[in-house]
Amino acid sequence: MIILQTYTIKRYHKDDYSLWNSFIDNSKNGTLLFHRDFMEYHSDRFQDFSLLIYDKKKLVAVFPSNVKDEKVYSHQGLTYGGLILADSIGGEKVRNILSDLIGFLRLQKIDNLYIKSIPVFYHQKPSNEFTFFFSDFGAKLYNRDLNLAINYSFPSTIHKSKLKHYEKRRDIGFEIAEVNDFSGFWNEVLIPRLEEKHGAKPVHTLEEIHVLKDKFPESIKQYVISLDNEILAGITIFKTKEVVKSQYGAVTDKGEKHRALDFLFISLIDRYREEGYRFFDMGTVTENNFGLLKQKEELGCEIYTQDFYKLNL
Repeated sequence: MIILQTYTIKRYHKDDYSLWNSFIDNSKNGTLLFHRDFMEYHSDRFQDFSLLIYDKKKLVAVFPSNVKDEKVYSHQGLTYGGLILADSIGGEKVRNILSDLIGFLRLQKIDNLYIKSIPVFYHQKPSNEFTFFFSDFGAKLYNRDLNLAINYSFPSTIHKSKLKHYEKRRDIGFEIAEVNDFSGFWNEVLIPRLEEKHGAKPVHTLEEIHVLKDKFPESIKQYVISLDNEILAGITIFKTKEVVKSQYGAVTDKGEKHRALDFLFISLIDRYREEGYRFFDMGTVTENNFGLLKQKEELGCEIYTQDFYKLNL
């Protein structure tokens, strides 16, 4: 524990488990990803460097992160990160917290700090102070991704051609099901499709996704769409308080011919609109992949951005 100019900063310890999770649940920009059970499912791959920041005895911020080669990242195993802030905190305090955080990292002989920002639609309350002051301290933007998401506060803008194909296939015999066993989708659709299309593997192994499902049964959902008992496509959903994210979506060759993935997406988009969610996040589009960008826009997505910053310490 180090007491700096204003705040006290300490490394996370397993004894802080309940305190940390309670803070995340009541923060203004925390999500499922920062729960310790989610952060630690792949703890063997990352050296944790998460921090708790106190104003006297009151916890006012936490910083989920890992360290590697004298560099601190927020967090390499997570999609986004940064300072997670108490529900009610002013901008001046955030600046002072960041100042002390930078001082703490320098005392720890850290060379660089990397942040991948939290997309704004995940904030329970506007929480842009951190990135503003981070730039003010000299952090440089080194990457910016396009993040595609549907804002449910606006009427649906799904393209008429997708709606036309959707209506034509209502009576084809599709069966949509939520399943607890991810193995059918993983082994029959997702893994072979990623290998075929991109020479890649899912970020989560089948074992890992089952562990996460067991930990967060109401937040992680697997949907499949079948025809004649054959899985044609599937979508893996991660739910936070107000945002639904399609973590994985994949379709077989036969499923492509039947437009099964579009049918499943539209069905889920409608479902979560009716359930009162604020956003449906379809993830990022990188490397000028305009085909994928168009596909997501035609499903009703608008473009947001996710910024990546580096601060030399």
